[in-house]
Amino acid sequence: MNILLALLPIALLVVLMTILKQPGDRSSLITLVFTALIAVLGFHMSIHDMGFTFLYGALKAISPILIIILMAIFSYNTLLHTGKMEVIKEQFSNISTDCSIQVLLLTWGFGGLLEAMAGFGTAVAIPAAILISLGYKPVFAAVVCLIANSVATAFGAVGTPVLVLAGETGLPINMLSANVVTQLAPLMFVIPFIIVYMADSRRQALLKNILLSATVGGVSLVGQYLSAKYMGAESPAIIGSLLSIIVIVSAARILKDMDELRDKVSVNDINKKPHKPSFLQLLNAWSVYLLILLLVVVTSPLFPAVRNALNSVCVTTIHFPVEGIKPYTIHWLTHAGLLLFLGTFIGGLLQGASAKGLLCILGNTAKQLKATIITVTCLVGFSSIMDYAGMITVLAGGLAAATGQLYPLFAPLVGGIGTFITGSDTSANILFGKMQATVAGHIGASPDLLSAANTVGATGGKIISPQSIAIATSACKLQGKEGNILKASVPYALLYIVVAGLMAYFIGR
Repeated sequence: MNILLALLPIALLVVLMTILKQPGDRSSLITLVFTALIAVLGFHMSIHDMGFTFLYGALKAISPILIIILMAIFSYNTLLHTGKMEVIKEQFSNISTDCSIQVLLLTWGFGGLLEAMAGFGTAVAIPAAILISLGYKPVFAAVVCLIANSVATAFGAVGTPVLVLAGETGLPINMLSANVVTQLAPLMFVIPFIIVYMADSRRQALLKNILLSATVGGVSLVGQYLSAKYMGAESPAIIGSLLSIIVIVSAARILKDMDELRDKVSVNDINKKPHKPSFLQLLNAWSVYLLILLLVVVTSPLFPAVRNALNSVCVTTIHFPVEGIKPYTIHWLTHAGLLLFLGTFIGGLLQGASAKGLLCILGNTAKQLKATIITVTCLVGFSSIMDYAGMITVLAGGLAAATGQLYPLFAPLVGGIGTFITGSDTSANILFGKMQATVAGHIGASPDLLSAANTVGATGGKIISPQSIAIATSACKLQGKEGNILKASVPYALLYIVVAGLMAYFIGR
């Protein structure tokens, strides 16, 4: 009965969004109320604890999630206001007019780098907005960015999920990191191929797409594995994304040269080349994103002295009178939302905008996000209630008991459920990381294997996490279409979890 009760909130949310096609804000609000009733009546959670648990979730929704969503879209709107998005579009056209190259570069390369540096939705919001500016359909942009924001999530925000997992389980970071990359190996080829195939599904493009995705997947795998094994959890996603960008741009150059050679033979039209922005124009156009990346890198764990110094000042700590809820601390000077704001504001000034104009853009952007604020707040609130009421633990324990020796096949599903509910790979590792290692001891499996399987599965759950979908719909101005995006993304998430499960099962045999 407890398992059934714990399943009901998830089932209700899915039914409301996909079958009844209710908008995200209404679906999440109804689910929140329903979850609160189940927590109080079915899991005997006091109204006092339930209320403060929701407030805790709402605070987590505001910081960092909603602040980052606001600032990510603010950065895009600033580029539209200054006209520099047109320069960026010209650059992508000069790199390649091939849609497979453009989409892979933006989502897997640039998006992967954003995930590696900042995380928390930036890798969905910013690439999706740029794709739309390049002429891609909003639904396509949302879905392809959700799919792309999967593999890199394992080591997102400078390795935070794996670092937290190591802390929860007590396992060596380098060994755990290498195990995560090993289990992600086939997905580093599968996901790039899905991306390029979605961008260009023509039969004549199939061979090119296979070669492109195989090459990008290969360099991502080698780069991530070596950095995970010898450097730890902080660098795999950064190195993998940088190598991918280099390979994709190189492939674009080769394909472009081949196309130009063919055009000269058949047409010999020298006027076909598009306008090429100068280096200074490109530097100015990219100043917003370059400043954001610079600020993120400088304040990241890669520079511990700077980070520790900044984290020692401007700190807010909030305590909640509920057993098990740790004080919530916000380090404002290293907050990703503040870094996004500073990079955008300074970059906008360099691009010719006025301070007053930028603040007006920020205000208008906030008005665009009314539905998103309700959606994300209710989603994180209901996930917090499920967590502290014990519902998530009941679901995971029930699955472990039901599968027995076959459990490694389903271990990634547990991580996926954690991310689907919480919206965070890190949170999924906090919820289930220690449990996975404990189950491993009971069935004679490797704790490294099942703990890694948890975070690998969590990256798949990220594709269909309602919070990620809310970010995508906000960036693509598709509020109210969350159900459509969820339905379109589910097959890819299921494939992802199945591949991850097979890897965990066969590696562990």
